[in-house]
Amino acid sequence: MLPKRGEPRDVRSLYIVENESTPGRVTALDRTSAHIPAGTEVSFETYFNGFPASYWRRWSQLDEVQLRVEITGDARIDIYRSKIDGSRIAVTGGIVEVDEDGHGIAEFTVSLAPFEDGGWIWFDITCESDTTIHQAGWYATKDAAGQTLVSDTVVVDHATGESTTLKAGDVLDAPEPRVTIGIPTFNRPTDAVAALEALASDPVVDSVIDTLIMPDQGSKHPNDEPGFPAVQEHFGDRLRMPVQGNLGGSGGYSRIMYEARHPERGTDSPFILYMDDDIDIEPDSVLRSLAASRYAASPMLVGGQMLNLQERSHLHTMGEIIDRGSFMWTAAPHTHYDHDFYNHPLRDRGEYGENASGEKVDSKDLHRRIDADYNGWWMCMIPRVVADTVGQPLPLFIKWDDGEFGLRARDHGFPTASWPGIAIWHMAWSDKDDAIDWQAYFHLRNRLIVAALQHEGSPNGIITSMTKATAKHLMCLEYSTVAIQNEAMKDFLAGPDQLFEILETALPRINALRKTYPDAVVVPSAAELPAPAGGPAKLTDIPVKPWTKISRLAKVVANNLRSADPHFHDVPQVNLPPIEARWFSLGRLDGVTVTTADGRGVVYRKRDRDKALELAKESARLQKDVMARFDEMRQRYRVAHPELTSVDAWSKIFEPDTVSPESDSDE
Repeated sequence: MLPKRGEPRDVRSLYIVENESTPGRVTALDRTSAHIPAGTEVSFETYFNGFPASYWRRWSQLDEVQLRVEITGDARIDIYRSKIDGSRIAVTGGIVEVDEDGHGIAEFTVSLAPFEDGGWIWFDITCESDTTIHQAGWYATKDAAGQTLVSDTVVVDHATGESTTLKAGDVLDAPEPRVTIGIPTFNRPTDAVAALEALASDPVVDSVIDTLIMPDQGSKHPNDEPGFPAVQEHFGDRLRMPVQGNLGGSGGYSRIMYEARHPERGTDSPFILYMDDDIDIEPDSVLRSLAASRYAASPMLVGGQMLNLQERSHLHTMGEIIDRGSFMWTAAPHTHYDHDFYNHPLRDRGEYGENASGEKVDSKDLHRRIDADYNGWWMCMIPRVVADTVGQPLPLFIKWDDGEFGLRARDHGFPTASWPGIAIWHMAWSDKDDAIDWQAYFHLRNRLIVAALQHEGSPNGIITSMTKATAKHLMCLEYSTVAIQNEAMKDFLAGPDQLFEILETALPRINALRKTYPDAVVVPSAAELPAPAGGPAKLTDIPVKPWTKISRLAKVVANNLRSADPHFHDVPQVNLPPIEARWFSLGRLDGVTVTTADGRGVVYRKRDRDKALELAKESARLQKDVMARFDEMRQRYRVAHPELTSVDAWSKIFEPDTVSPESDSDE
């Protein structure tokens, strides 16, 4: 796969490794063919063109893979593989034999045996003359076979609606290469139409799409966009756009699964592919996820990885897990957030200093196979048999619905792999304030709900992390965040019976509460406020040594024990960017503006000792209640779970005036 025409060098690094010292460079003729000047060496040891052999070794039916390259010119192909530490090993290679017209096809078969724990396969091409690569790809040497179940599973016959219980060890028929794609959208009409255009742009991708389901939950509609008529005409009856209220991501994705599985108007696609609306799609990733899913030894979720839409050579992470102590998502072992492939390609085994987290920067760990607990729904392929067995997503609005579904699927014998080389571009979290804005309510409430469903043993680790987070928010003058997190605990303790009832009403209620706090009110610019009066010396110096941290904490505590100077509620002491808005700086101030993560405005944070104390006391009381009642809540949520994830329950939301479809297949 080649980069799009005109892509900058950093994006090209995801596809090809060029020798920057040579005068010529690869010219992509289209997405699958390229012209390479004479005297040029090009490597395909890259994110999109390397073959992630360890994932295919672990999860697929294959024990070998074939490279097929078609060229015109005089060139040599060399195949290499890597070990778990990124070290390179030559495998095979040779001059491409060509006919009198200079045209030739080279084929090489490579065993997947040495890739138990990690490793990629790739090829380099050395061109003695101007050379055209017409096509190149990694191919299976056999057709996809049936998939073996590892646990008892309910399979629904789409034609008859009848369900059958199969046992572990039974083999399902080989799935066909067909998919239903679902993209929920909310007030992103331009992005939604762009996603449809991207899917329509590749004829091969288009040929495997049975149906596109795009639940429209907003007031700005894709069908009002200039480009919509063209994609509507292209997809015809394959495009379905049910209109519903704002039920969040979980409501949108649940509607997709509901429509795909509907006994009357559903599809018979073997796979359902979830994608976000605010992404830049690499269309070939659809085909790759379909291939990985079809060739899986057993049914599994195949997750696409996330590249940074603003720094397009940056990878969010190779995989994520749930920390079973604090019950919080985190990077899987041996993964690193925000890896830059331009500066640190797959071949980078050296050490080039440390990143902001203090980690050594190289690419060694990218050669490990990473085992994930779940994959974000920015792109995730779900086999139909998984949906038929485990049911619908939980009614959580946003946050944790993907994590819970992945954990639930795993409990039923369906693992998840975040698959390298399958990816989309998505906005980075660093450009969002989701840890402190309205989403903080859903972060905490849903984390507690999923913990009640999945966490075994004492909740001490969860409560400890919540206590630390509350203290940090209060020191950072983020009173609105603590207020809505208190609401999150209240709603968790209210139990599962109200989740559908508040699915559409929780967000307006939380937003109304936030607006009563100045730290949640965005001002277009600090220039609209009085000039800063000045703050303490060395305010933003980062405390590194233990005694410095203790000293700074003492100053923060002392300041927060005093009443705030009301003057600084009218005149801020300083204007701080997000990178300097830390507990050790904000906790020493009475009034400060902090720029929003997207840089489009500021919030005026005002210290209020009495309000902070009130919120702290309420938070402590609620955390104590969560601790004391966790076993009770664990039982209540687990008893309610089958109903919360049933087709029947969701049908009352989606189609309250009609007879609900059968839900015998759901738990």
